[in-house]
Amino acid sequence: MPRYQLVIFDCDGVLVDSERITNQVFADLLGELGVALTLEDMFEHFLGHSMASCLDKVATLLGRPPPTDFEATYRARSKRALETELRSVPGIEEALAQIAIPDCVASNGPIHKMRLTLSLTGLLPRFEGRLFSSENVARPKPAPDLFLHAAHCCGIAPADCVVVEDTPTGVTAAVAAGMTVLGYTALTPGHRLRAAGAHHLFDRMTDLPRLLCSGDE
Repeated sequence: MPRYQLVIFDCDGVLVDSERITNQVFADLLGELGVALTLEDMFEHFLGHSMASCLDKVATLLGRPPPTDFEATYRARSKRALETELRSVPGIEEALAQIAIPDCVASNGPIHKMRLTLSLTGLLPRFEGRLFSSENVARPKPAPDLFLHAAHCCGIAPADCVVVEDTPTGVTAAVAAGMTVLGYTALTPGHRLRAAGAHHLFDRMTDLPRLLCSGDE
């Protein structure tokens, strides 16, 4: 029988190629406040973190709290950018077509953002009714709460779950939940995902079905 009973996907950077878009918007906003960060800086320091955590980092960089409208401005600009630029992660449709194991999505992002990005890329019907957000739990990734919540809602034991993640934050959370982790290295260097505890690394989504099947007993 299959080794894994549930595949849990992160959303941004794993299903939808949104990280470059939204992190550039975030960097542009920081630039307007006098903090110059490259996209690579954003990936290293902000990628995979909850908005609350990101705002704490911004406050540290600024030496003061960010403007009260910072988050609202970021979300409005991101929505406009996503609506014109967003695409699915290369190869993910082909991979999903070959995966028969039950699946779901667990993201630190809010539900409304997941629904937007998955809808724009045509992936929402695949995951409708199986979207889980840090809004659903007390602690976001890197705590294990979100992944444990997703597994519980799907009726699967954590040890029977495999997680597809692209950030050290997400990998740390999944490992803490007692799940197998496949680290997707498109945006994050593999050594960082491995250091966070990823069990396997891959850089092409078309390889994902093979990696899942290799866990069959």
